[in-house]
Amino acid sequence: MSEIEKFKFTRSHEWVCLNEDGSATVGISDFAQSALGDIVFVELPALDAALQANEVVAVVESVKAASDIYSPVSGTISAVNEALADSPETLNEEPYMGGWLYKITLADPSELDALLSHSDYQDLYQ
Repeated sequence: MSEIEKFKFTRSHEWVCLNEDGSATVGISDFAQSALGDIVFVELPALDAALQANEVVAVVESVKAASDIYSPVSGTISAVNEALADSPETLNEEPYMGGWLYKITLADPSELDALLSHSDYQDLYQ
């Protein structure tokens, strides 16, 4: 099983991956970056910000549009991918690895159970 097959997805095209330390990493799907086109700017959340699931957490701007990014889970931001400030195109090139947006300390890990599996997401959007 590839790493991506372990990810969970939202219907609004965010992905979340549970890390070994119990935190989670969040980004946007390959489908989302492809639909957006060339990404030119990413507004990331503030460190230590507390979030609720489905709350707007970031903004991704492309040559086509600006899109809100929603947090798939509740918790506190523990890290942001600062490299995206200088290289937002990484979201187009590596949406699942180098293009992660932020890491979050989960408030309620059971929220992951409500998200789509990789195969369910692919069935809907691929």
